Amino acid sequence: MSTHRNRPSLALLLLSLALFASSARADVITDWNTVALDAVIAARDAQPAQARSVTMVHVAMFEAINAIEQRYSPYLGKVPPSPDASPEAAAAAAARGILTKLYPSQNASFDNALTATLAPIPDGDAKASGLSLGERVAQELYSTRAAEIVAPPNVYRPRTTAGIYVPTTLPVASEAAKFKPWLMQSPAQFRPAAPIALESQEWARDYNEIKELGGKQSSKRTSEQTGVAQFWTITGPPAWNPVIRALAATKKLNVIENARLFALAHMAGADAYIAVFDAKYAYEFWRPITAIRNGDIDRNPATSRDATWMPLIDTPMHPEYPCAHCITATAIATVLESEFGSEPIGPIAMTSPTAPGVTRTWNRIQDYVTDVLNARIWAGVHYRFSTEVADAMGRKIGAFAVKNHMLVAAK
Repeated sequence: MSTHRNRPSLALLLLSLALFASSARADVITDWNTVALDAVIAARDAQPAQARSVTMVHVAMFEAINAIEQRYSPYLGKVPPSPDASPEAAAAAAARGILTKLYPSQNASFDNALTATLAPIPDGDAKASGLSLGERVAQELYSTRAAEIVAPPNVYRPRTTAGIYVPTTLPVASEAAKFKPWLMQSPAQFRPAAPIALESQEWARDYNEIKELGGKQSSKRTSEQTGVAQFWTITGPPAWNPVIRALAATKKLNVIENARLFALAHMAGADAYIAVFDAKYAYEFWRPITAIRNGDIDRNPATSRDATWMPLIDTPMHPEYPCAHCITATAIATVLESEFGSEPIGPIAMTSPTAPGVTRTWNRIQDYVTDVLNARIWAGVHYRFSTEVADAMGRKIGAFAVKNHMLVAAK
């Protein structure tokens, strides 16, 4: 893996933008992937809600196209086959149908995107049938998630004793554990064992590692490690979609293959969020900033308190164990490896808005995962054992997705 800074000339920048625009028009799946990502970012949704929204768009597009192609087992199976409909019209109508229900204030953007998709498609029965099919799929899929779309009130109960002050900002995403899984049988299906014992050697090892490498004023962390940590401050669907898009482009998948890949990867990622927040709020394990500032009460003689320790980046406002960024990366990577393999295929390149001018590249899908896992330690927000547990959970969720869903249909 490598990092380099880009300082392109104006001419090169314009050429890059032109090439990106061309690749973005590669097919209806990547077009509406961009529309969906723009929508969730504009709406400022929390990460689990972002993942749910983008997943809904991709599952709807898959379901619509698959009703035409009939190549894979459907996810819903609630619309009849429509072999004569236009796949592009059906996918676009399905995506727009979901997005207009989720983000009605952005309808003008969705209408413009639909017009752009439909423009090259000749008018006629195929186009009309595709539009009708996509709208039906969107309605059917939305109805399966409608009950959880309206965010429930945050009912998190702070842990304290009567009369004792605790910080009054409530943690986030406690409701994500109650989302309906896309693939799993229950949110707790892959719940891990409890965090390691504070008296253990492993706790002391991981505590001291992050204390040394994850602190804002660390003298042990290298500039490369600092850059990686800052790069992966980006989270949620914007953090994994560039990797999916880059890999999909290398294989030139057709529209139904692309629809399945994006849908399956996003379902694995969305379920990873559900699983990890189920575990986070089940165990409520302390973050490094809390543990290190209380290093004299963990009953471990191999740890020591640092009263002024701060992490490199702001600590996310939810419990530590396991690592959410890690589990989503691994779940999606496991789906991607089922399609592209685990051998070197690079370079896979990605930029991040949290590290302007930096491009990171990897030769294997696993290298991308390793980058994410290390980043959360070097950023000072996750212990190594937590990243390892999340990695194992993500692999189970990704493998479960590949083994049980959207399989090639029996002839």
